[in-house]
Amino acid sequence: MFLDCSRLIVDNQPRLSNGIAVTDVDGDGAFELVVTGYGTNNLILKWDDGRLVDIASPLLADAAGCTVAITAADVDGDGREELYVLNSDCASGPKEMGDRLFACFGKHWIDLLAQPENAGMANRVAGRSVVAMDRHGHGRYGFVVAADGGPFRLFELSRRGRLEDAAEDAGIDLIAAGRGLVCLPFLSDRMDLFACNEGGPNFLFRNLGDGNFEEIAEERGVADSRFAGRAVATLDTDGGAFDLLVGTWEGPQRLFRQRSGGGFVDEATGEMSMPGRVSTVIAADFDNDGYEELFFNLHGEPNRLFGWRHDEWQPIELGDALEPKGNGTGAVVADIDGDGRLELLVAHGGGAAQPLSLYRTAATSNGWVRVLPLTPYGAPARGAVVSCTAGGRRQRRAICGGSGYLCQMEPVAHFGLGPLHAVEQIEVRWPDGTIAIIDNPPAGRVLTVPYPPE
Repeated sequence: MFLDCSRLIVDNQPRLSNGIAVTDVDGDGAFELVVTGYGTNNLILKWDDGRLVDIASPLLADAAGCTVAITAADVDGDGREELYVLNSDCASGPKEMGDRLFACFGKHWIDLLAQPENAGMANRVAGRSVVAMDRHGHGRYGFVVAADGGPFRLFELSRRGRLEDAAEDAGIDLIAAGRGLVCLPFLSDRMDLFACNEGGPNFLFRNLGDGNFEEIAEERGVADSRFAGRAVATLDTDGGAFDLLVGTWEGPQRLFRQRSGGGFVDEATGEMSMPGRVSTVIAADFDNDGYEELFFNLHGEPNRLFGWRHDEWQPIELGDALEPKGNGTGAVVADIDGDGRLELLVAHGGGAAQPLSLYRTAATSNGWVRVLPLTPYGAPARGAVVSCTAGGRRQRRAICGGSGYLCQMEPVAHFGLGPLHAVEQIEVRWPDGTIAIIDNPPAGRVLTVPYPPE
């Protein structure tokens, strides 16, 4: 399936990397790849003249950091995404190094968590993942931090322009060894939250419609408390409700299918469920055949890939992306070069230093369309749900607020169309319930969909 193109990364030296996020750092309308560094500098990789070049400023590079996870979202409603950088200089419990929240004003970046008015918001508990959440559906996001040895945190900007922890107010301040997070409207009409936990049950928080949540993991069948949850991604396997792909650390892998009544049932095949040291899971249509593939990034073991073939999930040869000795920690997908095919970038950490890995798939004649919804402020609408109808078949994607483990995918809904090259309809549903419908849009391009005017 995959071909190694790592040579396209300029000065790709061995390093300890963890999470990756995809966002527009320099404000030029194109997305960059922000790669964290543990005890080394963060990278901001920009596609420039057929290569990925690091453009990180000294502040964003933060060479002294111990960065684990990273996520982007528009916190202040200025149309630019901020960067939440989760540092963890220890495995669990109290930590010495605080997190960063980088915001751009013009061309100048500052760390909001370093400002005197936000001194009380310093996160001093180790964590693993962070996800963007617009719990009220107003287009301004907060950041949920999965703590390890402390309560979950929800950092939002108050009306006075100060950061505050709203986790207790929202009802998500539970204590766990938090790992992977996803946040999207898959239970309610607002953004809900699922959290993989290690050494205890997973959390499933349903948004009650007013920004408050109730935890219902046991009730819905996804608590899975016997195994160490590590990574999670969402997909729509049948054109209905969103399902959960959960990777565990040395436990069985899960494909929780959501039933019409709201409960989940594990339907992972025998081969898919095989135990392994899973770091990240990704659902994406790499070959544009109209069906998402399921990628399992493992640490110190061969990666795995499954595709929907002949009405069942079957293992697929990974090609160069097998990485049998890769210390995988995080991975993302994005159309880096704008050719309508997704690239796969894999980071390595938690062991010996290794270079980043970049993979492409072979070109096909399959059609495609990509959809970028925007908030009322003009930023990527993370958490929006996009539906694509082509040839009478409906596909759905959620714009990523944070996924896998430590990572955040591009804020674009990517649809492969198989042999088709025409689309009947695109529907975008924002986290506040607003809907836009585009009939007969052109295929083979990126459709930017602004938030509808009143």
